Amino acid sequence: MVEMRIEHDTMGEVALPRDAYYSSQTQRAVDNFPISGKPIAPDLIHALGLVKKVAAAVNFKLGKFEKIAKPLGKEEVDAIIAAAAEVAEGKFDSEFPIDVYQTGSGTSSNMNTNEVVSNRAIEILGGDRFDQNKRVHPNDHVNLGQSTNDMFPTAIHVAVGQLLQKKLIPSLTALHDALAAKAQEWQDVLKIGRTHLADAVPMTLGQEFGSFARQIEMAKEYAESALQCVLELPAGGTAVGTGLNTHPEFGKGVAQGLADETGVPFVEAKDHFEANAQRTGLVNAHSLLKSVAAILMNVGNNIRILSCGPRCGYYEVILADLQPGSSIMPGKVNPVLCESLMQVAARVIGNDQTMTTAAVTGGQFQLNIMMPVMADTTIESIRILVGAVDIFTEKAVKTMKANVENCNGAIERSMAMATGLNPYIGYEKAAAIAKEAFKTGKTVRQLCVEKGVLSQEDLDKALDPKQMAKPR
Repeated sequence: MVEMRIEHDTMGEVALPRDAYYSSQTQRAVDNFPISGKPIAPDLIHALGLVKKVAAAVNFKLGKFEKIAKPLGKEEVDAIIAAAAEVAEGKFDSEFPIDVYQTGSGTSSNMNTNEVVSNRAIEILGGDRFDQNKRVHPNDHVNLGQSTNDMFPTAIHVAVGQLLQKKLIPSLTALHDALAAKAQEWQDVLKIGRTHLADAVPMTLGQEFGSFARQIEMAKEYAESALQCVLELPAGGTAVGTGLNTHPEFGKGVAQGLADETGVPFVEAKDHFEANAQRTGLVNAHSLLKSVAAILMNVGNNIRILSCGPRCGYYEVILADLQPGSSIMPGKVNPVLCESLMQVAARVIGNDQTMTTAAVTGGQFQLNIMMPVMADTTIESIRILVGAVDIFTEKAVKTMKANVENCNGAIERSMAMATGLNPYIGYEKAAAIAKEAFKTGKTVRQLCVEKGVLSQEDLDKALDPKQMAKPR
């Protein structure tokens, strides 16, 4: 049996675990939302702690703690800052039990943060955190000059901004570099191109992987654009955007403080009414994540198909053997990391529908009431993208090899070689040779020699795959 304690709040008595750092409002939310068993993401918990730390420092600098009903001095404020820093460092993750699917503004998790910081600050000061006559109050002090409506979305932006700048963008950079290295390594490996999944003209494996590298470079650019979408912070708007009960310089100070703490160039919102009411920046950021996912889906799928075989497929690239591929077929090996990457991409693309629905249906007047699920969805999308991209880069791309024999071997067999004849004999005659090559099983080159279509010198020029792989 868990030993319990009784606390009193504005709604009456609440029983909660004896040793919990949280208090009554958190427990009420735990009781009210036994939905998924999934608490808010650690990234968001840490961002909430960081926001509270910076807010306390800014309020102290602006003299706000001196002008309230229960003034605080530097010692108490330093304790708030220290306690909030511990939350930001992940030391109290287990003290955040509220389900993701909670009150739509995130009030429950904001109060969860206020209560943990308050009780830990009292403990730092040498007091009894179970004493309800609190020396450091969760609302009056930790939440001073703040509302959930501006601080919870601020924390969301801080969490997402850090993940984008410090995790996703570097991951995509590493993948781009790995693909570009393969493109350079394989620049002279000739192979047949494919359009509509049908044979096309010759190209190099390096050119193909160069296109993959460029796609990932574009994905990185999209991630950088996503970061720009979340740089404006709502802090300072309080309940509806007016800034009631906060200092006029609070929003600017918090944005600067968070930029200094994280290295992410956060700024105060241009319009606090918009910043409180709408989550447009977050929705736009996730739409760009969807574009990143679409690119990763394409690259992963193409590499998967290029590796198919080993005897009865293309098998132009060889992926590392990572694990047995079948419970019944001995020796079978599958492109597991391509498949993992594609599943992650599918999840992110699906997550974007959640974001769109939340934006369209959740925002009325001065508040969007879908913020917790929007936060969880965006953080999940970034986290799984990073995880999938990192392992795909290290264990698939960096270790893959070119199957030069298979790449080269398909070129002469391709009817698309007839394309090289166009400048010499025209499209119609070249098409006739291509069809006859398919019907007879002969190569285009063999038929041209048999029929004397061109001189040997011109034929060598026309059907030189190296020359066909570039403008001429």
